[in-house]
Amino acid sequence: MNFFAGTSRGVFRVVDGCATRILDCGGVREVVRLEGSLFAGTGKGLYVSEDGGISWILTNLRDLAVWQIRQSTQGTLYAGTAPTALYRSEDGGYTWTEIESLSRLAKDKEWRIPVDPPIPAAARALVVKGDRLWVGVEVGGIAISQDAGETWSVVLPGDNPDLHMIFPHPRHEEKLFASTGYGRLNGVADMIEGNAGIFRSDDGGDSWVYTWRGITPRYSRPMCIDHRAPFSLTVASAPTAFSNYRQEGGAQAMLFRSEDCGESWYSLCDQDHSPSHANFHGLAVDPFVLGGVLVGTDNGEVWRVNGQAEWCLLATGMPAVVSISCE
Repeated sequence: MNFFAGTSRGVFRVVDGCATRILDCGGVREVVRLEGSLFAGTGKGLYVSEDGGISWILTNLRDLAVWQIRQSTQGTLYAGTAPTALYRSEDGGYTWTEIESLSRLAKDKEWRIPVDPPIPAAARALVVKGDRLWVGVEVGGIAISQDAGETWSVVLPGDNPDLHMIFPHPRHEEKLFASTGYGRLNGVADMIEGNAGIFRSDDGGDSWVYTWRGITPRYSRPMCIDHRAPFSLTVASAPTAFSNYRQEGGAQAMLFRSEDCGESWYSLCDQDHSPSHANFHGLAVDPFVLGGVLVGTDNGEVWRVNGQAEWCLLATGMPAVVSISCE
């Protein structure tokens, strides 16, 4: 199986288990194919390749951390960044224009990640449906626009502003899922049920229900949803934002699956990963196996996991794997 891995130190192409670095840069948060082009959202800007990663062009979206790139049905591309901002491209991703209303909103609301000293919040999750936009901000909430970014409203699922990922249901237009953590504008929330985990909206983001009851660990970040029935929703979680394989006892991470929109969950971990010593940062749907996922770890591995919780190691020896895209 061949795929691209975005890591803390560049993009790797993996062919038959052999990983080769094809872009040397820091913090690749997103690797995605759109309209035949390969995009890499990095800590220094957005790169694009039209030849499968042999050569790369740094676009005019630079000197920003690019978190996620999504495309509308009309072909418009959107990119979310840190500090919190949203950019739009009409030429396939080579030139970008800021939608300044979101960065103004972030400034007005003083969105930030509560570390010492505080750092600017990140627009790290995007959902695009025509002119409707959902932007998940860590830490700020979900900014929703019905008019391609002219105006915004802000919602907090369960009063939680620490948004990590947002995915729409492939079949139900108004159904959305969001993964959240413990960050709050004034600090860190208590690690109790309801303060972090997975939320679901059935009305386009206006209201949210908590679907993570009884699940530990609660801090959820990576998430993906299969576009094939039964539309399996897979989520990785860990005790905290800083859980990692270097600490005593390891990351204590888990992988969970729901096939009923979050009403119930079961572990997708095998005996060796219950819990996992390495944390899970990259997560993508396996296009070749129904219900399967690809999992990237903070110790540089990529695993193939099927719906029966059978794990197969695909690649190792890379930096921390943050994102995965199949060829």
